[in-house]
Amino acid sequence: MSNNIPPLVYEPPTIPWLDIRHVDRDIIVLNKPSGILTAPGKGLALQDSIWRRVQQRYPLSQVVHRLDLATSGVLVLALRKKAEIALKKQFMERSVQKMYVARVAGVMEKDEGLIDLPLICDWDQRPKQKVCHEHGKPAQTRFSVLSRDADSTLVALYPITGRSHQLRVHLLSIGHPILGDRFYAPPNVVARSPRLLLHAQALSFNHPYSQQHLNFEVLPCRQLRNA
Repeated sequence: MSNNIPPLVYEPPTIPWLDIRHVDRDIIVLNKPSGILTAPGKGLALQDSIWRRVQQRYPLSQVVHRLDLATSGVLVLALRKKAEIALKKQFMERSVQKMYVARVAGVMEKDEGLIDLPLICDWDQRPKQKVCHEHGKPAQTRFSVLSRDADSTLVALYPITGRSHQLRVHLLSIGHPILGDRFYAPPNVVARSPRLLLHAQALSFNHPYSQQHLNFEVLPCRQLRNA
């Protein structure tokens, strides 16, 4: 099997142990740092994760959605079974609003638009994904340019679907890989940042018990905003 992905050295950050932004009897909302898994991977070396850390305080907590290892930003977990069911339903029905920001290579010409490219697992290089018009699953991402400089663009991303690595592959496919993306970017773009410059900035959903509409927002790091 051919695979050109550099081997993973998993060294999750220990500080902050958990960056909690909201907690009640049903949910906990955190700012996930880059470099830590949402849920444990295979093997003892990959057990440290946001979920395992939350379980130390809330043993009944459950994952309802995920952010990639290298992606930072807003993440919600359920603290009770009924909350888990209600939140997962919202994600399945695509009633949850998500907004990401990314710093990409090159100057994007369009101020906004829709990327509509079907995706499938690249089995020879898994877990990488790729565009496949014949067998891929539908995937759509809306984008809006926030700012431009001489050789990069800060862009807001609004995923309509939630395919694995969707934002990373969609941006690569239109010629603007994310800075620091060790999976998809060419070496010169990877070298421009020590981390993937992709951040889940905002997440909106209905509270699973009260049905109150909630919006959580965490600004990205200065490096992403001013790379």
